[in-house]
Amino acid sequence: MVPTEEASARRREIEGKLKQEEETLSYIKESLEKSDQLTKNMVSILSSFESRLMRLENSIIPVHKQTENLQRLQENVEKTLSCLDHVISYYHVAKDTEKIIKEGPSGRLVEYLACLDKIQKAVEYFQDNNPDSPELNRVKSLFERGKESLESEFRSLLTRCTKPVPPILILDHLGGDDEIETQEEMPLNQLPENTLKDIISISRWLVEFGRNQDFMNVYYQIRSSQLDRSIKGLKEHFRKNSSSSGVPYSPAIQNKRKDTPTKKPIKRPGTIRKAQNLLKQYSQHGLDGKKGASNLIPMEGHEHDLRLKHLSDALSDKHGPAAGRDDVLDIEIDAYIHCVSAFVKLAQSEYQILTEIIPEHHQKKTFDSLIQESLDNLMIEGDNIVSAARKAIIRHDYSAVLTIFPILRHLKQMKPEFDQVLQGTAASTKNKLPGLITSMETTGAKALEDFADNIKNDPDKEYNMPKDGTVHELTSNAILFLQQLLDFQETAGAMLASQETSSSASSYSSEFSRRLLSTYICKVLGNLQLNLLSKVRVYEDPALKAIFLHNNYNYILKSLEKSELIQLVAVTRKAAENCYRELIEKQIQTYQDSWLKVTDYISERSLSVFQAGVKLKDKERQMIKERFKGFNDGLEELCKIQKAWAIPDTEQRDKIRRAQKTIVKETYGAFLNRYGNVPFTKNPEKYIKYQVDQVGEMIDKLFDTSA
Repeated sequence: MVPTEEASARRREIEGKLKQEEETLSYIKESLEKSDQLTKNMVSILSSFESRLMRLENSIIPVHKQTENLQRLQENVEKTLSCLDHVISYYHVAKDTEKIIKEGPSGRLVEYLACLDKIQKAVEYFQDNNPDSPELNRVKSLFERGKESLESEFRSLLTRCTKPVPPILILDHLGGDDEIETQEEMPLNQLPENTLKDIISISRWLVEFGRNQDFMNVYYQIRSSQLDRSIKGLKEHFRKNSSSSGVPYSPAIQNKRKDTPTKKPIKRPGTIRKAQNLLKQYSQHGLDGKKGASNLIPMEGHEHDLRLKHLSDALSDKHGPAAGRDDVLDIEIDAYIHCVSAFVKLAQSEYQILTEIIPEHHQKKTFDSLIQESLDNLMIEGDNIVSAARKAIIRHDYSAVLTIFPILRHLKQMKPEFDQVLQGTAASTKNKLPGLITSMETTGAKALEDFADNIKNDPDKEYNMPKDGTVHELTSNAILFLQQLLDFQETAGAMLASQETSSSASSYSSEFSRRLLSTYICKVLGNLQLNLLSKVRVYEDPALKAIFLHNNYNYILKSLEKSELIQLVAVTRKAAENCYRELIEKQIQTYQDSWLKVTDYISERSLSVFQAGVKLKDKERQMIKERFKGFNDGLEELCKIQKAWAIPDTEQRDKIRRAQKTIVKETYGAFLNRYGNVPFTKNPEKYIKYQVDQVGEMIDKLFDTSA
């Protein structure tokens, strides 16, 4: 029973579910029918809308096309009218711009250039569209006239505002860089700002539209003349205002300088020649003005300086402070050195201006042309200096080489700046300064070598030899010349190195050139010694020969020690100082030997021994008399002769006197003690003329004409 009830319940449940599903299907069917009806209605509405839209489109499209055609026609009319106005404007250009073109660009450059632009466009239009039109010739003529006026204005502006740079301003830029405050530094060689703007505008227009380069030639000609006049003005300023105290500076900006220590005065090359000429005048004429034996005693140290100063003052009193060619030459050398520096400064400034005015691809060529005249003048002047030095060398005036030293040193110092300024110029322009430097080095080296040879071959002339045995003029001049090389060691070394052909010379260092200079100085000193040994043969007295050589060797040694020459000599000749000391001592010994003929009369080795109380024989008395007489005569003769001789060095003079006095006094004292009380004569005062102290006093008066 139970299973049957469960089956019935299950059947009822299934039947219920089937009924629900039938109801659901019925509902879905009704919904689909409604949806189909709605779709049909929507399709009907859309079809109606499409029909209406087509009718509207068919009505509007013809109207739109008509409107578009009308708009196109209007635009074409407007364009046609605009083109007509544009074309007609070209026919009015000549009339509108003619007045301004005729009046020129002065004072209204911007407006003038705008007019030229209009004319240029008109020319292009007529050439392209109506080349047979008479208007083309008219605007062409007007354009050419305007271009000529612009070129004329370019020249006028440049000429009017281009003036030589004042020498004082140049000197301030050369010498006052560390003293003038940067913010107050005055411009060098600049055009006024407004003028420069106008010149640049004209230049750019001429490059773009003028299609010629004549204005560039005008530019370099005007600026080249200005550059040359600036340098010549500086040179003339030196001639008028330069003094021995140094380089003149601007009095106008002294109040702008900082409070800085006084600069060390520039060492002037003329000082070298002046000192040498002083020694020459002393040696040749003496203090009494007579040519021949020199009355000058070259003093060492302070006495020598005082004597030189005295002579310098005397010459100044006699001839005036600016007497002689040397003073003029000093100014010329200073002027040339400063003109070289000025050229570099001015050329740098010129290039800065040129880069703003001249097109880039023409700048180097124009700058090359601009600086040619000034550079050529500097090189010609340098060649003249070299030529004058060569002529002086032929005359054996070797002081002329000293003119080249400061100039050559300055040129070599300036060469890097020269190379930078001339960068991009023609090879011939770049090679001018190296050529001058090489010429000066060759000439300087030739002068140095000829000087060394001349020292060796200076002729032995009796009238040229000092009768008192003092320092020879050749020695003083040679030492003085060598001392001046100390201020130009690197330059002199480079001169000598330039003549070397060895591989080491091709890339010489400062040490190499220093060794060359040391070798050269040793060569001069060696030649001088050989010449002195030759000259000394003029003297007949061996003692005077010794005094002469002693004085010269001592003068050389003291001069070497007082300057840096001894250090230079020691580079290649370590024992030079000791060598000269040995030579000096040898001559002192030779001089002392001259007294042997006096002391031999009274020396112990030639004396006989006499017993006290024994009566002397006539022969013995006569021997003692002859010895006293021989000593007296020899002493008087030597003192008389050697009193006129000279030993300038006080220390050496006293040393020689002391040594000789000791020897003679000891020998004479021993002789006098032995025979002074021996009865060899009835008139002892006739033979015993001097006491020991008197002999010493006589020797103390040697080498002193005033005693």
